[in-house]
This record gives sequence, structure tokens and C-alpha cells, in this order.
Amino acid sequence: MAGLITIFDVSFGILALYLLKHYLLPSKSSSHLPLPPGPKPRPLIGNLLDLPKEYDWLHWAKHKPLYGPISSISVFGQTMILIHSPQIAFDLFEKKSSIYSSRPTLVFGGQMCGWDRSLALLPYGSHFRAHRKYLSQLIGTKSAVSQFVPLEVAETRRFIKRVMENPDGLLEHIRKLAGGIILKIGYGYSIEADGHDPLVDLADEAVEQFSLSTIPGAWIVDVMPFLRYMPDWVPGTGFKRTASRWYKKASELADKPYAFVQRQMANGVASTSYTFALVEKLEKAKADNADAATIAEEEFIIKWSAASLYGGGADTTVSAIYSFYLAMVLFPDIQARAQAEIDAVIGSANGDGPDRIPGLEDREKLVYVDALVKEVLRWNPVAPIGLPHVNIEDDVYNGYFIPKGSILIANIWQITHDPELYHEPFEFKPERYLGEKPEQDSHLYNFGFGRRICPGKELADTSVFLAVCQTLAAFTISKPISKETGKEYTPECHYQTGIISHPKAYKCRISPRSERLRKLVEAVDEEFGVEESDAKILKEL
Repeated sequence: MAGLITIFDVSFGILALYLLKHYLLPSKSSSHLPLPPGPKPRPLIGNLLDLPKEYDWLHWAKHKPLYGPISSISVFGQTMILIHSPQIAFDLFEKKSSIYSSRPTLVFGGQMCGWDRSLALLPYGSHFRAHRKYLSQLIGTKSAVSQFVPLEVAETRRFIKRVMENPDGLLEHIRKLAGGIILKIGYGYSIEADGHDPLVDLADEAVEQFSLSTIPGAWIVDVMPFLRYMPDWVPGTGFKRTASRWYKKASELADKPYAFVQRQMANGVASTSYTFALVEKLEKAKADNADAATIAEEEFIIKWSAASLYGGGADTTVSAIYSFYLAMVLFPDIQARAQAEIDAVIGSANGDGPDRIPGLEDREKLVYVDALVKEVLRWNPVAPIGLPHVNIEDDVYNGYFIPKGSILIANIWQITHDPELYHEPFEFKPERYLGEKPEQDSHLYNFGFGRRICPGKELADTSVFLAVCQTLAAFTISKPISKETGKEYTPECHYQTGIISHPKAYKCRISPRSERLRKLVEAVDEEFGVEESDAKILKEL
């Protein structure tokens, strides 16, 4: 019994010291200026009870009418700054990027689940710059991404064929589309054409865990880090078992495809890819007798920057394309207008629809379709609050004090639904970007800010546009029919919580617009060939 009492004594002692250090003692960098306004904190715990359990973007959006364009809360002495204005986001994250480009230490998602090894959660420093440098060289500009357009076109056409053959498997097909592109670029890996692919499944599971593990305020251990040291049998510490499972999955995402590339290189059959090119340089460094520490660090950067490529590019693309299909079910008039534009640009002489599948070369003429892509990303942003920033120095903004180490969140969802920026923001209106007075391009906000802007935004934008224009050319998307009543019904428009937000699963009907288009879609193998899957090799690792 004495041993049991000692454990509790130590636990409460740790809690007391934590509260004393982080909440009761004055900060060394205290300022006479006020923090941004916000809800009144409670004694000791601050605004702990004001943290959202889910749908944090909706929760924080309530702050703007109450407190203005910038607000704050404090939990156990940790300041969190909520940004509800694009101007403030640009002022801090862009103009002052030298002090606002780091990431907070996320105990659960970062340290315990292992995602602090990825680009998304790396603090600003040498490792971050190395990751960013490698990825920017590959996909950081439109000219760099242009080398992958043939791959994106081929994978999108294969995706269209899979959707035509099995419309009920839409979400799985979208995941394979995004995975097929990223895994080919990252590792030279060819996915399984039919059925589930083991690497796509692995990556999707890991990225979903990342999304859930990094929600600010969702995990109590992020605001009370001492809880990670509590014995496993203490009630409420089940998060430790979850973190252990998720850490293994994150590590597998980095290690397994890297091992695949090494095996292919050893057998002399490796395809050109991001990882292949970097491993080649690494092998030359080994041959030049580079020291072991340098080799180990470089291998770490290659593994995790490649894993970050998938995490940052694939899941966001999946969410955007799945949102597009849902929007077309809900707004058939918009679908018809976009299809009319496609028919006018690439239609046949006899007026019975397009005589080819459109591509990136048609984008400049497909202005309404391009606006539709922007509206999909604005209507329900794939990363509604992005990832939090942290400042490495004390700062003052518009008379408000922002202490060093504050967690700063730009509510992207709130910005893209601000009636001061977008007329009727809850309506789906692609035409808002057209005409003499177009509204602001949603791309300005949806991919993040400053030095933390998504490095794969050009690749993602191209992938989404191709999926949208080819889908509209080939298919009519309509409401599902109820098995009970035999009548059409409107599916629910509901989104899931998480750093990356997906529409909840829904039903729809997808059918070719004409027999001629059906034949064009079926001809994909003749046009682009059939690739042998690497799934068997992966399973042997």
C-alpha cells in the first residue's frame, strides 16, 4: 500500500510543479500590454474547459463576432492565439516569417506518435530547411511539376475507368488515384490496378492517424504533458496505448517504401523517383567515406521527407476530389454549366458532347471549370485550421502582446466563409471568381502561409483540376435512389473532424454521358498501357 501511495504522491507532486512553473509563476518575458481578447480564464486551469472536442474550426469561428479578428485563450499558462483575418495571418506568418515559422511541441501527435519526424511538425531549423529544399526542388514550382503531368494524366484516366466500372467504390478509387501519383513520384512504386493496394492502405491509415493525433486541444496530454509519465494502469491513460500503435504505423510509412526502393536498386530495376535520386547521392557519399553520423542523418531526411510528400499531398487531394463529387450531386445546375463549357471548348462538330477527354492544355479556356475547382477548396477547406504555428520571440501586434512560444492558429474555414470576403459564403458559387469584380482566389488561404505553405500545392492543384475536368467530361453525377422508396434522395453534406477534414461517406449515381464517351474511357489501356503492380514485392519486405 505504501508503494501505491508513493506513486500518487509523485504524480500529484509533478502536477503541482507543472502548475507552479507554467501558470502561477510570472513569465520572464511578461509585458504590460494585454493579450488579444478572449473568454475569461478560470483559476489554475485557465481556458481548459473552453477547448473544443471536435470541429475546432466551427468552435473558434464563434470568437470573431465576440472578440474581433484576433483572440486568445490560455491553458495552464500556454497561450493560444486564434486568427480570424487573412490580413493578420499574412502580417504575422508572411511578413514576420522569421519568428512565426516554427511548430509547437505536440506531445501526443508529435513526440508520442512520432510525427515530429515529418515536415509538417518539424520545428523551424536545419532539418526543416533540408526537407523543404529537397521537396521544393521536386515539386515546388509549376515548371518542376510539369515533368509529372503525363503521370497525372495517365493515373487520372485510369481513375475515370475504375469509377465507370465500379461507381460504388468511388472513395477507394480516389484514394488510389492520389496514392498512385504520389507513390510513383516518391518511390517509383506502381499500385495495384484492381482491388486494394497494400502501400496505399498503409499510407491512408497512417495519414488518418496523423490527422486525428494533431488536433489542437484534442488530447489532454498536449496541455498537461506530465500525464505521459503516469503508469499505464491509471484511469485515463489509454492514450498511451493508442500512441504506441500509431507510432509504429508512422514509422512503417517511412521505412517500408524506403526499403522497397533499396531492394529495387539492389536488383537493378528501380524506377526513377524522388527517393531513388536521393539514395543514389547517399550511396556516392558512402563511397567517399562520409562519416556515419552524416549518413544516418541524410537517410533520416530522405525517409521522412518522402513520407511527408505522401502525407501532405495525397490525403488533401482525396478530400478535395471527394468534396467535388458531393458538390456535383448537390448542385446539378453547376455541373450542367461546367459540362456545357467543356462541350463548347472540345465538343465534336455534330454537337453530341466532347470528342476527347480534356487535359491540362485546356485549362486556360475552361474558366468556369477552373473557378469550380477554387470553389470546391473554399466551400469546405481540406485543412480547416491548417497546422499551428509558434513564435520564437516575444512580439507585439496592433497593441496586443504575443508572448514567445504562443500557439497560433489561422482559422482557414472561418476566413473562407467570411461574408466580408465572400458574398453568400455558404453557397456554392464558382461564378464568384469570374466577371469584372472577382472575389479573392481561395488558393491564397487553403495551402497555408509563409515558410510553412504546402510544398506540394502545385502538384495538388494540377491533380484536382484534372480529376474535375475529366470527370465532368465523362460522367453525369446525380442523386442516389433509395432502395426502400425507389425515389431519388439528397445525401447528407457532413464533414468529419480532424486536421484534414473529409466528407462523411455518401452515395451517388455516376454514369457515362454517352456511348462514345464510354468507349473513350475504356480505351485508357490502349492509350497509356498497363503497368505491372509492385504490390507483391512490397508484401515480401
